[in-house]
Amino acid sequence: MASFTERIIRAAKLDVMLYEEVEADKNAMSQAMGVVILSSVAAGVGSMERIGIGGILTGSILALIAWYVWAYITFLVGTKLLPEPQTKADLGELLRTIGFSSSPGLIRVLGIIPGLTHGVFLVASIWMLIAMVIAVRQALDYQSTFRAVGVCVIGWIIQLSILMLLFLIFGGSGSPA
Repeated sequence: MASFTERIIRAAKLDVMLYEEVEADKNAMSQAMGVVILSSVAAGVGSMERIGIGGILTGSILALIAWYVWAYITFLVGTKLLPEPQTKADLGELLRTIGFSSSPGLIRVLGIIPGLTHGVFLVASIWMLIAMVIAVRQALDYQSTFRAVGVCVIGWIIQLSILMLLFLIFGGSGSPA
């Protein structure tokens, strides 16, 4: 079995075989969760000036929740709404592959360097999105990268809509109590 560090590097290199490997490895769930947490902590450190130390813990918890929600939405869209004939996946496969697609987010730690924060976060976001498309394509056994992009876009819109609704319900009024 590949080491955790090797898997992170291969995921960041967009190694298609890594995504196939973690899709099949039911024991990789804790590693996938570890990648999500490390990526979140890197983002917290990279934006420390803005969010403070407490923001790192909150961000890590929110990242884990978002990871699960994103994988669940992707599972539903990819297997029920836009499956290909050979699509066969379970939620665990998506949790593992999508978790590893957070690997490029580790570079966000470099955002702590004054003047680099926005650029590093932009590069990390694009890189993570590309990794996510690969993760989804492999987990859902798609032949079409375009379909994987579609699943990611639809999932993103659904997740964004849910977050906006929650924001409006729990904190978006902007008026004093």
